[in-house]
Amino acid sequence: MTAFLLLLLLAYIVAFFYTLNASIKNSRRLEIVEAELKALKSKLAIAPSLPSENVSQEATTAPSTTEEALPIAAKPSEEALPAVATTAEDGPATTEEPAPQRQKESFESRLGARWAVWAGGLALALGGIFLVKYSIESGLLSPGVRLAMAAIFGLLLAAAGEAVRRKVMPDIASAYSNAMIPGVLTAAGALTLFGVTYAAYGIYGYIGPTTAFLLLAIVGFATLGLSLLHGQALAGLGLLGSMATPLLISTESPNIWALFGYLTASWLATAAASRSQRWHVVPTLANVGLGLWALGYMVFAPLIEAEPVIASLIAMIAGSIWIWPGKYLSQQQNIEEDTQPDLAGRSIVTDLMSRAPLSINITLSMAIVLPALAFSVIETGITMHPAYAMAVLVLGLAAYGAGRNHAVWPAIFASLAALGCANLLAGFGVNYLPTLGDGSTALSASGVDTAVQGTITRVMGVIFLLFSIEAVRRMSSRDRSFGILWAVLGSIVPLGLGIISFVEYGNLTRDWLHAAYGLAAALLLFGRAYWLSKKDDEAFTAPLNIMSLGSFLATVFVVHTLTSGLATTILISVVGFSYLLGGLRLRWHALPFVMALACLFVLGRIAWEPTIVGPQNLGTTPLFNALLPGYGIPALLAIASAWLLRDWPRARAKNVLQAIASLMGLLTIAILVRHAMNGGVLNDAAPTLGEQSIYTLLTIGMSGVLMTLDLKSPSPIFRYGSMLAGVIAMFNVLVAHFFALNPYFTGENTGPWPFLNLLLIAYLMPAAAYGGLAWYARGKRPAAYVAMLALSGAALGFAWATLSVRRFWQGENIADWKGFLQGETYSYSVVWLVIGVLLLLLGSRFNAKSLRLASAALVLLAVAKAFLIDMSNLEGVLRALSFIGLGVVLIGIGLFYQKILTAQPKTQEEQG
Repeated sequence: MTAFLLLLLLAYIVAFFYTLNASIKNSRRLEIVEAELKALKSKLAIAPSLPSENVSQEATTAPSTTEEALPIAAKPSEEALPAVATTAEDGPATTEEPAPQRQKESFESRLGARWAVWAGGLALALGGIFLVKYSIESGLLSPGVRLAMAAIFGLLLAAAGEAVRRKVMPDIASAYSNAMIPGVLTAAGALTLFGVTYAAYGIYGYIGPTTAFLLLAIVGFATLGLSLLHGQALAGLGLLGSMATPLLISTESPNIWALFGYLTASWLATAAASRSQRWHVVPTLANVGLGLWALGYMVFAPLIEAEPVIASLIAMIAGSIWIWPGKYLSQQQNIEEDTQPDLAGRSIVTDLMSRAPLSINITLSMAIVLPALAFSVIETGITMHPAYAMAVLVLGLAAYGAGRNHAVWPAIFASLAALGCANLLAGFGVNYLPTLGDGSTALSASGVDTAVQGTITRVMGVIFLLFSIEAVRRMSSRDRSFGILWAVLGSIVPLGLGIISFVEYGNLTRDWLHAAYGLAAALLLFGRAYWLSKKDDEAFTAPLNIMSLGSFLATVFVVHTLTSGLATTILISVVGFSYLLGGLRLRWHALPFVMALACLFVLGRIAWEPTIVGPQNLGTTPLFNALLPGYGIPALLAIASAWLLRDWPRARAKNVLQAIASLMGLLTIAILVRHAMNGGVLNDAAPTLGEQSIYTLLTIGMSGVLMTLDLKSPSPIFRYGSMLAGVIAMFNVLVAHFFALNPYFTGENTGPWPFLNLLLIAYLMPAAAYGGLAWYARGKRPAAYVAMLALSGAALGFAWATLSVRRFWQGENIADWKGFLQGETYSYSVVWLVIGVLLLLLGSRFNAKSLRLASAALVLLAVAKAFLIDMSNLEGVLRALSFIGLGVVLIGIGLFYQKILTAQPKTQEEQG
């Protein structure tokens, strides 16, 4: 398993250095705050001797100056601000004054007061090393004497550091706190004692491994204790020594419980010191150290004892909950709420993602998640079932994320880890992982016990749901963002775990166990949402709606566990409609969207399997087959939902449902037509002209229906949807009717009957439908759109007349390869002129300028054809008579057109 775990180790190290940078920055800010607070306290000590007016004026500016200089995450807690959070007994308010501005330190000060100290500490260490080296080379002293002298030297350095700390002047300590003269001396002494102890054990063998371990541990813990006096850098040194001690001591029979017990004690000591000093860098390092030890042990141990590893990591989680950072942000937020009750305009995501202490939370999360992932892929060479180990770690991290509102990243990491580990336990993606070790260690592609893995997965889902319910109950009123976060996690994670368990371990035909799991989740989420609705608190609104959506998703999961095919499709829409009815009664904003979501699920199932029940089970009877209920019932419920929401105050939900209902209604009719006209078979074959004509008529009809609905209940969905349906129909006419499916080009048979044939349904009926829609849209839609409808109808009418003439002369087949007859050619001109006259009459009757223009264009086309084509095909008296008749018709058209223009006054409202 080495390769995979080494990858986790590498990821951990990269993330650690990323978060450490942020932690160091925050630590520097906190050091500045501490220095300023010390100055404020010193001012408070002398405040009673000042005149009361001056004290009062200074007090009014102190808090704002300090808080404005810091980001929210860096503000100290109430415990760290006793002087700021209380009022003076003799005065009206706090009597702090602004801390003096720090002057930029000169180069001379840096060189003399700081750099010299660090260089001195380094010189002391090198001097001791060179002295020991000289004594060894010269043979002056025995190894024991040298070690004793080095130990005395280390103790003297520590004593010197303490002496300097006690005697140094307060003003020098404040001005040159970063120089850390006592800390440097103490650190040099600690390093010396570490070196002496290890040399006595590892080089000269004067002491055994147990004694060496105890001495190194004592030095490490003592250094941690002294760090309370000398600062965070010394704490880091003590932590490093403590974490490195087990690496320095080797034994043939290691005690893993003792190892991780010692590491846990080191971590707890660091957390306790960090709590008292409000450190961030050292606890971040402690999280990394313990996490690296856990991963390193799992990589290199031939047999993994999981219990001590789990106990140590759980102790780290518990220490984070109750020791440090503890209630870190909860205390800060009480301060923030006085001045920033609405988070000062910050978005919810920004607020959640940036909550301090960021580096501590991220490193802690990774220290738990990476071992949990490692447990998920280990099958052999471990003392307990890996699913138990993984679940304990993930749920422990989730408990931390739910119990502390600053633990946003632990909550997110725990959720992702739960889903990821469940997938790895189920074997999803295991084939893409690298081979572990030499290949002898197996991955849990199927797991040791699939029943246990399925049970653990479902138990994790239930516990996550309970964490969510409790977090929303406790935190939402005080922290709206945190309540929303856990409402989302509680709705997604348990459902995701249930789906993984059902797909991998369940009975896909009918599974009552997983149905009970989904039903319990649905009832708990809906019950919590109903409880929240009884609270008169706006902060509960968002969690309420999120959990109601989660309840619906869990119910849909139940439907999938018990049904399949047609029943599943219908029941999803029924469940959505039931939630909609509940929304109308409870007035929950999210419930109307539940029906829209249910319709989207139905459309997704239709896209996956258009036949609903499978091609082999779909009957061939037109209309009365599985398509009618499979498409029709969800469409009817969607239409009913849109009608019930006609008076809903929120327009967005109403508009969405109206659009979906319109789409599903049109889709239902279209699929039934497709099935009927293809012999009861649904496939991807190109439609015939007759089938395409029905689709065109449907879209024209849909445009009219949506227009009517818009007139009765104005809606942007109806308004723009009606015009979109009309445009789609016009596109069908242009592409399909005139070119792609035109029987003149395809050679398709038009039918034996003279009038009731393919041309009637393909051209004349759509022409009449376009004409009626254009007439109906006059004054209700833009003039350009109405003109397009009228012209489309005229074009279809022209095509029907022209193709009917060809059918009269050529018979049922009007393909272009047959050529043209002499009488046929002249007939086109006559028919076109007749159509032009009819369009002129209609344009005059309805005052439609577009029809009159179409008439003029058609007459010009007929004249051009007569002069250019008919003249060459006709001979004798037919040629003369034809031109005489053409002239009479043209003159009559001209006179009639002049009469129209002179008889009617020109208006600005003339419709297209």
